[in-house]
Amino acid sequence: MMGRLIIKQGDITLERVDTIVNAANTTLMGGGGVDGAIHRAAGPALDVACARLHGCPTGEARLTPGFALPARYIIHTPGPVWQGGQHNEAQLLANSYRNSLRLAVAHGCQTVAFPSISTGVYAYPVAKAAQVAIATIKTALAQWPQLREVRLMCFDEQTYHAYQRAAQVALGNN
Repeated sequence: MMGRLIIKQGDITLERVDTIVNAANTTLMGGGGVDGAIHRAAGPALDVACARLHGCPTGEARLTPGFALPARYIIHTPGPVWQGGQHNEAQLLANSYRNSLRLAVAHGCQTVAFPSISTGVYAYPVAKAAQVAIATIKTALAQWPQLREVRLMCFDEQTYHAYQRAAQVALGNN
């Protein structure tokens, strides 16, 4: 089952998948990090589409076309801001992954690429975020066999290694 989960270092905006997931803010109107990169790569039509959605609460997900991206769709999900771990951050982060995958399945997507949600300016510790992401995706892959492949796209080497370690622990290969 975990063979359908791929951890890669690279640029999510270049992935040829059915949908990429955007670590969005609650306004959906672009920002820094991966959110800004996705908005720039998709082109100005994405801003128009996001404005029509009127935002998205933390942990929920919304879908737009991929516009100029190689992905057919973009799923936007605001992850939680890290506040020390005592403010339901893990549940909200799991909801971001789960609701994104639920939306992907509802739109017939078989391949999905995620960034490391909430670990940039939202300051969620990468190792903790990786554990939540891997566990949530593992459950989703068992629940939705139509998901052929889920990629976790890591922007840098440190994030890549954290996700690799979390996957090894999830598989019992620690």
